[in-house]
Amino acid sequence: MAPVPLLSLRDVTKRFGDVVACDGVSLDVSAGEIHALLGENGAGKTTLMNVVYGIYARDGGRITWQGEDARLGSPREAIAAGIGMVHQHFMLVPTLTVAQNVVLGLAPPGHPFPDRRRVEREVGALARHHGLEVDPAAKVGDLSVGEQQRVEILKLLHRDARLLILDEPTAVLTPPEVERLFAVLRRLRGEGRSVILITHRIPEVLALADRITVLRGGRVAAALLAAETNPDDLSRQMIGRPLVRPQRARRQAAPGPGLELEGLRCWDRGVERLAGVSLSVAPGEIVGVAGVDGNGQKELAECVLGLRRASGAVRLAGAALDGLTTAARRRRGLAFVSDDRHHDGLVLGLSLEENYLLGFLSDRRFVRRGVIARRWTSRETAAAIAAFGIAAPGPRAETRLLSGGNQQKLVLARELAGAPRALVALQPSRGLDPGAAEFVGEQLLARREAGCAVLLLSADLEELLWLSDRLVVMYRGRLSAPLENGERGGGIDLTRLGLLMAGQADPGQDPAPCAS
Repeated sequence: MAPVPLLSLRDVTKRFGDVVACDGVSLDVSAGEIHALLGENGAGKTTLMNVVYGIYARDGGRITWQGEDARLGSPREAIAAGIGMVHQHFMLVPTLTVAQNVVLGLAPPGHPFPDRRRVEREVGALARHHGLEVDPAAKVGDLSVGEQQRVEILKLLHRDARLLILDEPTAVLTPPEVERLFAVLRRLRGEGRSVILITHRIPEVLALADRITVLRGGRVAAALLAAETNPDDLSRQMIGRPLVRPQRARRQAAPGPGLELEGLRCWDRGVERLAGVSLSVAPGEIVGVAGVDGNGQKELAECVLGLRRASGAVRLAGAALDGLTTAARRRRGLAFVSDDRHHDGLVLGLSLEENYLLGFLSDRRFVRRGVIARRWTSRETAAAIAAFGIAAPGPRAETRLLSGGNQQKLVLARELAGAPRALVALQPSRGLDPGAAEFVGEQLLARREAGCAVLLLSADLEELLWLSDRLVVMYRGRLSAPLENGERGGGIDLTRLGLLMAGQADPGQDPAPCAS
């Protein structure tokens, strides 16, 4: 007789008005397994797990937990039952310590006047036991993203969760942090706990998961054993077709100046973030900036956009942008795709139409004498929704209800409208599934063909090798000499590239703070 699944879903359905987010989904999760829930952005993965976690009420179907019907009406009830969830955007209080966040909402020893040191000792012991290295006395706001994620996992383990649901846990982690997370998850599996991994990253699924459920369009497209499948098969199951990236043909950059940076320097809290960065991007060229997150990439993008104060010069099409506001730089033809669409790119409480309008507040077609031309705005937003394949009911829909991939498409639609002269793209495909990332790359290549100068900053080497005509490496605010990139990444020595990313000097070259 087969063992009873720890968690079982049968024909679970969830609707939002006329939109069916989850359509009769069934899956089983056994004790002591890592189960990957794989699918494109908007496939219904997070919605399904929010139903399990009690955030949403299901509209149909049955959920059993440890063999019994589960009526989980809230996250509190789910946690009490032994189900915990770490959301993609962490729910921590940055001004509190690690230990205070872990016991928040509970009655710790000594309550209502808790014994702080005892709580910290207990949390520290729990962290060491599970390999979650973090200082229990540290303030959460001072921790790295990877450390904050460990705190979220500690919160669940402190409440003795038997099933941990992790929503896109590697989306904001560096490669070493991903490896540390995977080691923790394997250890939890070894203890008999179960993990549901919500993701779109096929290599990570094959490296970690025991079983895989693929969602496509809110339905189960496949249920597989990880050992019996492969990347091509999973890609076809996810997006309904083979993933075929368009090739970047070699081409001659257009004549004339594009985006030029000269001697950019900036400081943050007394620490030099950019150390005299010089770089030129010609019209019709994509220059990629490689490097591990935190080496000055975000600061470079913000200095070019005028979001951060810097010394040095920024020129576009030969005209100086120094001293201009971000809005003025945008009017000169500079566009920006941020790595944090929720913080920098969109206002989630506004509609698609209102977010699209944010890029055209000085455009008289959209705003006339302070009055929004609603008919024109709605028509243009609807056209952008169709052109970029944004899955949304219409221009008036709330942006927060869109999946991450569709939110990123909205940002791209707005930023690429009006044929910008230069585009700064900072991690443009971060958190996106392969199909959405393919679409982003196609749009960047289309801008290149149209004569736009594209500065692409990414921690994804595969993306950089696919799209970039030239590559530079950023390490501690300095750029390496440029590396010419042939078609399909030909001509780039990956060993040399890795050494540069690790901060080792380029063989045969003197270390320099700038590249041109």
